[in-house]
Amino acid sequence: MPTKGTIGVTTNNIFPVIKKFLYSDHEIFLRELVSNAVDATQKLKTLSGAGEFKGSTDDLRVTIAVDKEAGTLTVSDSGIGMTAEEIDKYINQIAFSGAEEFLEKYKDNANAIIGHFGLGFYSAFMVAKKVEIRTLSWQEGAKAVQWTCDGSPEFEMQDCDKAERGTDIIVTIDDDEKEFLETARIEGLLKKYCRFLPVPIIFGKEQEWKDGKYQDTDKDKVINDIEPMWSRMPADLKDEDYLKFYHAIEPMQDDPLFWIHLNVDYPFTLTGILYFPKIKNNLDIRKDRIQLYCNQVYVTDSVEGVVPDWLMLLQGVIDSPDIPLNVSRSYLQSDRAVKKISTYITKKVAARLEEIAKNQPDEFEKKWNDIKIFIEYGMLSDEKFCESGLKFALLENTEGKYFKLEDYRKLISSEQTDKEGNLICLYATDKEAQYSYIKAATDKGYDVLMMNGELDVPFMSMLEQKQDKTRFVRVDSDVLENLIRKQEDSKPQFTPEQQEMAQTLFKSQIPPVEKAEFVIAFAAMSPDDQPMVITQAEYMRRMKDMARFQPGMSFYGDMPDMYSMVLNTKHPIIKKVIEQAEKSLEAELKPVTEEIAATQNVIKAIRDLDKDNKGVPDDKKQDLEDNEKRLKELREKKENMIVAYAAGESRVHQIIDIALLSNGMLKGEGLTRFLKRSIGLLK
Repeated sequence: MPTKGTIGVTTNNIFPVIKKFLYSDHEIFLRELVSNAVDATQKLKTLSGAGEFKGSTDDLRVTIAVDKEAGTLTVSDSGIGMTAEEIDKYINQIAFSGAEEFLEKYKDNANAIIGHFGLGFYSAFMVAKKVEIRTLSWQEGAKAVQWTCDGSPEFEMQDCDKAERGTDIIVTIDDDEKEFLETARIEGLLKKYCRFLPVPIIFGKEQEWKDGKYQDTDKDKVINDIEPMWSRMPADLKDEDYLKFYHAIEPMQDDPLFWIHLNVDYPFTLTGILYFPKIKNNLDIRKDRIQLYCNQVYVTDSVEGVVPDWLMLLQGVIDSPDIPLNVSRSYLQSDRAVKKISTYITKKVAARLEEIAKNQPDEFEKKWNDIKIFIEYGMLSDEKFCESGLKFALLENTEGKYFKLEDYRKLISSEQTDKEGNLICLYATDKEAQYSYIKAATDKGYDVLMMNGELDVPFMSMLEQKQDKTRFVRVDSDVLENLIRKQEDSKPQFTPEQQEMAQTLFKSQIPPVEKAEFVIAFAAMSPDDQPMVITQAEYMRRMKDMARFQPGMSFYGDMPDMYSMVLNTKHPIIKKVIEQAEKSLEAELKPVTEEIAATQNVIKAIRDLDKDNKGVPDDKKQDLEDNEKRLKELREKKENMIVAYAAGESRVHQIIDIALLSNGMLKGEGLTRFLKRSIGLLK
């Protein structure tokens, strides 16, 4: 007679909860059922090893079958099976884990036992309108049992005619979940979740092309690899083995740069293989590069929050029994064991990189540009990794030579230490566009780094904080004499009047450049240097670059670029232009200049009447206002005279345009005028 009863739960609403909240994806039910089947098979192996089971274990397997017409999906195993008493204990009492009890009993020789929570079987009700268990225990004299439940707390259990040891789980798929009766869908899920399980997973038959179509053969289709690469010893593997496995999990990808084989059994158990892929010069962070497994059972590829972001640039697998087959990803992210695993992987990655840099420096240099963004991202993101990274991170100069950070400091310390003891690391971001600046620096015996990577700006800022009295300065951020100051600033050779003349001459003729503003500055450079050099202050450019990474600094990105047009007061052509302007404008400017001086004297005399800081006497206020207004008019008149002269002075335009052209800032109409003027100067 069938036995009827009620499942031992504290609420009649357990099934709606399971259906909606047990797992975020209903497809997980297949992983759970297959995992339980593998679990039962592994238990039988353990009993055999302990001498308790005397039968054969040579052909243990798990089989999945879909019957679309009957609307069922069946998961079958030839494992230990269950008695009626065990069904009552492990199935009818939700959340009592048979695996936990079994592990305790056979803790010294148990094979991989997957289940931990006792809820896996009930995940079937997320997609089922009825679930049936047909099982026969391995124990001698056991009777086969059938258990049936329609998704309510009531179940029915009775004897059945099953003749072979093991368990069949027959899931009658709900009308809303018919996708799980599609062969392609089930095969895809089996390859996703069960690809590396330690027991053969059979789904259908292998096919061959015959008579113009694919037909089933007599050979079972095995979905999984029961001995994945990460479960084997590194000493038994060759490079081609690692590459073959990589392309199996990452098809259509270039060969990885190198890899790390993880194998640790204390303070937790962990195996896995992580690959360093070739990374483009952008932060291509995907969330599915690293797959997490628990005893070869797929857990998730959504590892954000489980491992640091920068580790997600790696690809590969991590397998650990300490990673729970949990019921929510938030649980996984907060699990202490997972956090310890993340810390361990960080250490292993750092150790592997340091090992390659030390033992294979040539290979490390060849691969540097491919892994540079990964290492910089890690050093910026993880303080512990940064400590290690400072030992092996490389800097590349404009000649293509590589240096470890400490080696580079020693290389440039004698020449590139300024008068205040700061080590100045010069760098460029575009070898062609900044060629003249680079050449000027190297001609003077300085070394120039190439820092044109996606993360180089924040990376340099981090190095400045980590390394005392070290500054990174772009080679075009000032005239060379000011980049590495070895002595007190040399004073420009122009008088204040000449500087005023030069300011107006050149500032007035700068053509408009989109999102750019210019100021005129002076420096006593070498007569052989350029007559005018355009520079951009390191601080403001750095802030604008950093604005791309830090949203709170976006206001810097909205500001116009500020440039200095530095006149070389020792250059003959600059001297000649100023002297010619003074001579040409002398007669015209003299009376205006004299009147400006006289007006300034009157203003000074009026202001001197304020003896006790109470203000100018009332009867002199109007005089002061009139003279200040007159002074403004005179200055504008003088400026207009100089501007009018500068407009017709081709050498002023030519000097400005050459400086703009050398910085890639002369375009469109301005470039056309420059070319036409240059041709005219050849006549």
